[in-house]
Amino acid sequence: MVFFKFDRRIFQYFDWTLLLLVLCICAVGIINIYSAVFSLGEKQNPLYLKQIQWVAMGAFFMMIVFLIDYRIISDGAYIIYGISVALLVAVFLYGYTTNGSQRWISIGGFSGQPSELVKLTIILALARYFDDHKSNEPYTLKELFIPSLMVLAPFLLILKQPDLGTALILIIVFASLVVFIGVNWKSVAIVAAGVIMLMPLGWYFLKDYQRDRLITFINPENDPLGTGYHIIQSMIAVGSGGIFGKGFLKGSQTQLKFLPEQQTDFVFSVFAEEWGFIGGLFLIILFMSLIFWGLKIALHSRDLLGTLIAFGISALISWEVFINIGMVLGILPVVGIPLPFFSYGGSAMIVLMTAIGLLMNVSVRRFILQR
Repeated sequence: MVFFKFDRRIFQYFDWTLLLLVLCICAVGIINIYSAVFSLGEKQNPLYLKQIQWVAMGAFFMMIVFLIDYRIISDGAYIIYGISVALLVAVFLYGYTTNGSQRWISIGGFSGQPSELVKLTIILALARYFDDHKSNEPYTLKELFIPSLMVLAPFLLILKQPDLGTALILIIVFASLVVFIGVNWKSVAIVAAGVIMLMPLGWYFLKDYQRDRLITFINPENDPLGTGYHIIQSMIAVGSGGIFGKGFLKGSQTQLKFLPEQQTDFVFSVFAEEWGFIGGLFLIILFMSLIFWGLKIALHSRDLLGTLIAFGISALISWEVFINIGMVLGILPVVGIPLPFFSYGGSAMIVLMTAIGLLMNVSVRRFILQR
C-alpha cells in the first residue's frame, strides 16, 4: 500500500472553519496564560512563550496527520496503541514523579505524558476495531469484551500513576463510542447495575487525596484552608468577575496568587474573573462550535471508520471541556482535567492538535473518497 500520495484536492476542500476555531481558542488561551503567570514575575513569564512553541509543534504534527489518508493511519492503529501502552508501562520503570504522581517520562530530551497520547490512540484503535467488526445489530456484552480489554489496560496503568481524571476520560469516551454505534440496552442495564454495586468497593482503591477531593466536593467549606482551598478560591474568582469582568491583568484572585494551578487546571477561573460572564460565555460558544463542527464531520463521513474517529475526538474534547469547567465552578469534583487548547501544557496541546489533524483528514476526504 502507498503510504503517502499527494492529492491537490485536499487543499481545495481544506476545512478552514475547523482550523480557525482551534486557533482562536489557542490564541485566547495564550493571552490568558500570560495573565495567569504575570504576577509570578519575569522569570515565569516565558510560560506563555512556551505555550506558543507547543501550539507550533502541535500544528506541525497536525499537518503531517492531515496529509496522510486516515485509512492508511488506521492500518497501524493497533501498533500505535500498543506503543502508547508500552510507554505507560515505561513510566513506572523510567519515569519521574511530579506533584506526587508518576506520569512523566523523558525520551531524547523531551519530557511528556504518555497518558495524554493514549487518549488519542485508544480512539484510533477502537475505531479500527469497530470498523473491522461491523454489526447490523446492537453490540452485546460478549461482542464488547475485546474492546473493553483494550480500554481496561491503559485505564489501570493510568489509575496506578495515579491520574484518576485521565483514567475516567478513557472510560467515558469509550462509553460514548459504544452508545453512538449502538449497544444492547439490556447489556447497559447489567453493566450499570454492576458498577453501582462495585462503587463502595472502589472507594477503598482510591488514594487518600482522591477521597479528600470527593468529600470536599460535597462540602468544601469543611476545610477551607486545606482540601477545599482550590475550589473555594476558584468559585470566588469566577463569581467576582461579574458580567463584564475586572479587566485584563486585573483579576485579584489571580494577580494576588490566591488561585492555585491558575495556568493549568483552573485557567478558566482566571479568564472568567478578568472577562466576566460575557467572556466565559464567548469561550464556551467557541468550544461548542468546535465540538458541533466535529460532530458534523462525523455524521458526513463516507465510511464508518471516519465517522468513529471524528466522533471519538469530538467526544474527547466535549467531555474534557465539560469536566474542567464543571470542576472550576464547583459542580463536579476536582479530578485534574485540563481545558483543551487553553490550559498550559505541551503533551496535551501536541496530542490535541494531532487529533485536529485527524478531524481535518476525515473532513477533507469525505469529498474525495471514492464511494
